[in-house]
Amino acid sequence: MIKRTLADKLITLAHHFPVLSITGPRQSGKTTLAQAVFKDHQYVSLEDPNEHEAALADPKGFLRRFADGVVLDEVQRAPVLLSCIQGIVDAEKKPGRFVLTGSQQFHLMAKVTQTLAGRTALVNLFPFSLDELLGREPADPWRIALAEPPAHAAPDFSLEEIILKGMYPPVHDRGAEPQDWYASYYRTYIERDVRELVNIGNLDAFQRFVRLCAGRSGQLLNLSSLAQDAGISHTTARNWLSVLEAGFIVQQLSPHFSNFAKRIIKTPKLYFLDTGLLCYLLRIRNPFELMTHSMRGAIFETFVVAEFIKAFSHRGDTPPLYFWRDQGGHEVDLVIDLGERLFPIEIKSGETITPSYFKGLEFFCGLGKPATTNGMLVHGGSTAYQRGPFRICPWYL
Repeated sequence: MIKRTLADKLITLAHHFPVLSITGPRQSGKTTLAQAVFKDHQYVSLEDPNEHEAALADPKGFLRRFADGVVLDEVQRAPVLLSCIQGIVDAEKKPGRFVLTGSQQFHLMAKVTQTLAGRTALVNLFPFSLDELLGREPADPWRIALAEPPAHAAPDFSLEEIILKGMYPPVHDRGAEPQDWYASYYRTYIERDVRELVNIGNLDAFQRFVRLCAGRSGQLLNLSSLAQDAGISHTTARNWLSVLEAGFIVQQLSPHFSNFAKRIIKTPKLYFLDTGLLCYLLRIRNPFELMTHSMRGAIFETFVVAEFIKAFSHRGDTPPLYFWRDQGGHEVDLVIDLGERLFPIEIKSGETITPSYFKGLEFFCGLGKPATTNGMLVHGGSTAYQRGPFRICPWYL
């Protein structure tokens, strides 16, 4: 089993909270992680018809079976259990007794935060990070402005191969063919999760909407244009985008603008959370197509942003990630809010470093506080060095 960064955080949280709630996309490894960390807990999947029926029929009696701790998988299928869990943990303050997992963040988290507020720790588990996949000790993202990245050797796979393969555990653990696996994953998501979240009458229109979103990954989100291209209303487009966020398919990245600069862009950017699924939706079937694809730069940016999201989330933190762009055309692809300072990161898929790559970083850092005086360029090549105040970092670091 590949060690997950979130495991250490779960152990710590289990000493302080009676309930742990782990959410994330389907097949991201939530069940495997929970069972590995909490070996002494019983395990129950509420996908099992018998267990599901028992939980709904007699929730209190169902929970009495697990006095020594339980992992309840896909708990959003039996939300009635949450109220009963509240009563149990209030009466018996035993830390780490209930571990809940779920793959629909809106349905699950809304009920968890309402019912178990102050009683549960909430964490997200995404597919593998590059550090996890390579068995490396993850760097602390909060120290990115201070620490040099470790001098790891390049992996034995290319950038194009890992982007196309994506980071979902079954593709790596089972050796599944990426195109076949993502086709099945997407079909299951559309036919099951989407219908559970919202009543979508025209699934063909929804699938067209998803592929249009894929073509906009790494770009400013123009919801009106997206709705028009999909042939749906603005309200429907907004609701369907919420469905994709609920299933951890996409995430919006907000612009950073509070008390920093005037005349800035306030529209969010849209990112898919896994490039394997993104490439499947864009019908990119092999690394050679990716090398010359018109969206190569946006796909690479999606890959890097997803890695930073996982770097924070797998530590149990909310990712403090933004982008910055003003109306004069100056922009920075990624900004990390470190508290008192904003650390800028530029993302370029090219292997050859050119002076133009630093224009956004130079302008941003030149604005003064709260911007840091240094920044980072992540690129698609293999060279790592310092260029003035800016650190050049290859994609695998």
